[in-house]
Amino acid sequence: MKAIIIEDETAAVNSLKAVLQQNSVTEIEVIAELESIEESVEWFRCSSQPDIIFMDIHLADGLAFKIFEQVEIAAPVVFTTAYDEYAIKAFELSAFDYLLKPVNKNRLAKTISRLRLALSEKAPPM
Repeated sequence: MKAIIIEDETAAVNSLKAVLQQNSVTEIEVIAELESIEESVEWFRCSSQPDIIFMDIHLADGLAFKIFEQVEIAAPVVFTTAYDEYAIKAFELSAFDYLLKPVNKNRLAKTISRLRLALSEKAPPM
């Protein structure tokens, strides 16, 4: 499973990657770490969609919701944030899940399991 992390705090990126490695039920490869709205928009314009996006809401150059105004995001988005007041807005944008920081490894494992199930249901039959 290919993932990108949109987060402007290095410690938070490292923490999330560590929790992802602990939950290696499914191999998750972080293919990009993006720090800003501008960098994220550019990445989505030039790259194919990942299998999952882990996205903080508060970025150095504004709220991550602005990314959705500039590019189409088809991949499931798991918001990872310290703020609970943005949950409704996140789900209006079709968030797959909303995890509060620090990300709990058991909660993340459930999210990944749900995602695997959702992706397998979308896969064409062999």
